[in-house]
Amino acid sequence: MKEKLQQIKQAALAELQAPDCDTEAVRVKYLGKKGELTAVLRGMGALSPEERPVVGQMANDVRAEIEAALATVVAAAKEKALNDRLAREKLDVTMPGKCERVGHQHPLTRAQREMEEIFIGMGFEIAEGPEVEYDYYNFQALNIPENHPARDTQDTFYITDKILLRSQTSPVQVRVMEKQSPPIRVISPGRVYRSDALDATHSPLFHQMEGLVVDKGITMSDLKGTLETFARKMFGDKTEIRFRPHHFPFTEPSAEVDVSCFVCGGKGCRVCKGEGWIEILGAGMVHPFVLSNCGIDPEVYSGFAFGMGLERVTMTRYGIDDIRLFYENDERFLKQF
Repeated sequence: MKEKLQQIKQAALAELQAPDCDTEAVRVKYLGKKGELTAVLRGMGALSPEERPVVGQMANDVRAEIEAALATVVAAAKEKALNDRLAREKLDVTMPGKCERVGHQHPLTRAQREMEEIFIGMGFEIAEGPEVEYDYYNFQALNIPENHPARDTQDTFYITDKILLRSQTSPVQVRVMEKQSPPIRVISPGRVYRSDALDATHSPLFHQMEGLVVDKGITMSDLKGTLETFARKMFGDKTEIRFRPHHFPFTEPSAEVDVSCFVCGGKGCRVCKGEGWIEILGAGMVHPFVLSNCGIDPEVYSGFAFGMGLERVTMTRYGIDDIRLFYENDERFLKQF
């Protein structure tokens, strides 16, 4: 048995000296529960009482030598791995640092927040509503019943016969009027959807900002003053606005609103297509039927509403000629803002 212990020690130490030694495999092979040294110790019952202490001491010595050799080899391997990693990941502190790329606001976000600040400065509050809307709020409550021709210009995406993706943010105004008694002064920015073919001036997804004021004694002059203040804050102090008669089912009277071209000052140029004016929004006095549908007495209260495409205002502000540029995520375009 003594010879067997010597053979085990020599074999274990020899394997540990191998360049590609698997230390864990050696440990299990010789010192594990089913290892060779354990097997020898289990056979000590066959020894005489005089031999057992001698063989037991020798077995302990063999175990200690193998464990010490294992620890030495493991420590050497860890040190080598650390040195290799340090050499591989060496850092030259004299090299210049790399600047992290910092993003910035999308031009639509920048324009929206600027517009919100202007209207908040005039006492408006921001109201939001669902993008998946009921037909009632998107059309019927706004004086656009089924089969009304105005629905053709706002053809949107239907989920069911009564549920759709909103084609305007006007439903937010209806919800506000249902829940809040006058005086009301809100703007409602957000995404809207229409079944339009994508081209330079149309997109099936775009953004609107609509405004609503309802109170006693509200007149068309209040609407004109509000929009004139907005236009001059947004496009410059010398900006003029022009009202052109129009028809919207939810306002009466209604108007298309133009601003004087901020590039040529009304003289005519490429941006305004030689007209001197740029159309930016529609507006008008809230139709009495709409007020009644929302539980507001049109004999006591009146109001005005307006709506503008955020993309159109942003394109006008920055001289952008293709709406698709907003959605293509081309950094060459976005870095300009």
